[in-house]
Amino acid sequence: MKYIFIVLIAVFIGCKENETPKKEAVKEVIKPVVISTWNHGIAANNVAWKILSSGGSALDAVEQGVRTAEANPDVQTVGLGGFPDREGKVTLDACIMDYNNNCGSVAFLQHIKHPISVARKVMEKTPHIMLVGEGALQFALEQGFEKENLLTEKTKQDYEAWLLKSDYKPVINIENHDTISMLALDEEGNLSGACTTSGAAWKMHGRVGDSPIIGAGLFLDNEVGAAAATGMGEAMIKTAGSAMVVELMRHGKSPEEACKEVVERIYKIYKGYPDLEWLQVGFIALNKNGEYGSYCLRPGFNYAIQTNTINNELVDANFKIK
Repeated sequence: MKYIFIVLIAVFIGCKENETPKKEAVKEVIKPVVISTWNHGIAANNVAWKILSSGGSALDAVEQGVRTAEANPDVQTVGLGGFPDREGKVTLDACIMDYNNNCGSVAFLQHIKHPISVARKVMEKTPHIMLVGEGALQFALEQGFEKENLLTEKTKQDYEAWLLKSDYKPVINIENHDTISMLALDEEGNLSGACTTSGAAWKMHGRVGDSPIIGAGLFLDNEVGAAAATGMGEAMIKTAGSAMVVELMRHGKSPEEACKEVVERIYKIYKGYPDLEWLQVGFIALNKNGEYGSYCLRPGFNYAIQTNTINNELVDANFKIK
């Protein structure tokens, strides 16, 4: 019996070794792709797509794309005309990341309209990743950026109206959508991402949110995918939100599934807080195959998406609570 048992095992092993391995289905890679947050993502995508559709790099696309919002005074949550802090000063945060995991960041930067381009200079011209405050301003001026007043007359009037009550209660999907984030996959199959913001309106002087923090406001792994965040930055910092979205995609989650899981983690942290109605968070994600997705805490968050078959559509993200 023992001999027969050994022979059966040998036959079984031999059969297994002679089996033809099953071929895994190869997913079609969709490229190029660009996805960005909020309705000002439409204009940003238009600029990024011109670069991507002509064979340009994802890094150039995301930088030039988000600069449109930085330069637009009507977008009062980014760059020129951005809402100031409680002292009436416009302070900007931004970061950028390429497919080699190189990254650059600036925080609490004043007087420079395009912090995303300063962040890229930090990445390419210094041994550092983040410069802040006066040091970031000094570096920007050395790199040829112009110092200017970013507080427009319209935003100044809004600030003066706020001063009458000085009540810090962000309005969901108005003051609270304080970021443009963009992710891109180029024809070479490389990912890059960018985040830029003037931060939460009426914040304390010196406050920095998630947007310039690699892993919170933005993260990517060129073997897996990329993710970026928008909304109340403190929530993303507490969860290393964008990095977690990428890690969940690494473990097989779709972009939307990964975004949803991190939003649910944030909700679990905050659900016992009073006045939860002020909280909004949202994520966008793009994987290596060009699949994209998004998810947010409550209704109102949307994103712009463009591919060879999708003509820069604005899409309402799915959400957890009303």
